[in-house]
Amino acid sequence: MLLEANNITFRYTEKSPLILRDVSINVAEGDRIGIVGPSGYGKSTLAKILAGYEKPTSGTVTLDGAPLPMKSFCPVQMIYQHPELAVNSRWKMAKTLNECWHPDDFFLEKMGIEKEWLKRWPSELSGGELQRFCIARALAPETKFLICDEISTMLDVITQAQVWNILLDTAKERNMGMVIITHNLALAKRVCTKIVKAQEL
Repeated sequence: MLLEANNITFRYTEKSPLILRDVSINVAEGDRIGIVGPSGYGKSTLAKILAGYEKPTSGTVTLDGAPLPMKSFCPVQMIYQHPELAVNSRWKMAKTLNECWHPDDFFLEKMGIEKEWLKRWPSELSGGELQRFCIARALAPETKFLICDEISTMLDVITQAQVWNILLDTAKERNMGMVIITHNLALAKRVCTKIVKAQEL
């Protein structure tokens, strides 16, 4: 399976400046492509376009040559930098997780998610605990590609390491493709198979 973005251009309105200009990127299963650069280069916008949450002004995003399916269980899933913005504050965590799929106890234990947390509201969890739920939700059986947008920036160093180890181990087991957006070049060198600098897009 191949995720392709071809000649992507993006601007918010006709009169606003270009955020992305003629960007193309291909991601195959098993690829871990790092997009590295400072703020303001359109990295997060590209992430949303690749995941189908934003439509490009021009250009196409395809999955094996077909338009990206616009549905809850799309094979392309995105994990956001701020997990609290990716969940419904009025839902307890069990409903949030089961919205996408129903992982078993073994998977929850592997993700470091305690069963007691399923009964809690998002506001009752730490940032690291909440991000574990967002990652677990994105790792549904149908997922073939993960778009990770600065997913560990807000976490402490120990939690960062735990989260990345869990995520990378699962991705390797399933041969999932990944786009890892970060400003941290050292992280990209450690986890990615290929690195692209944002200014080169």
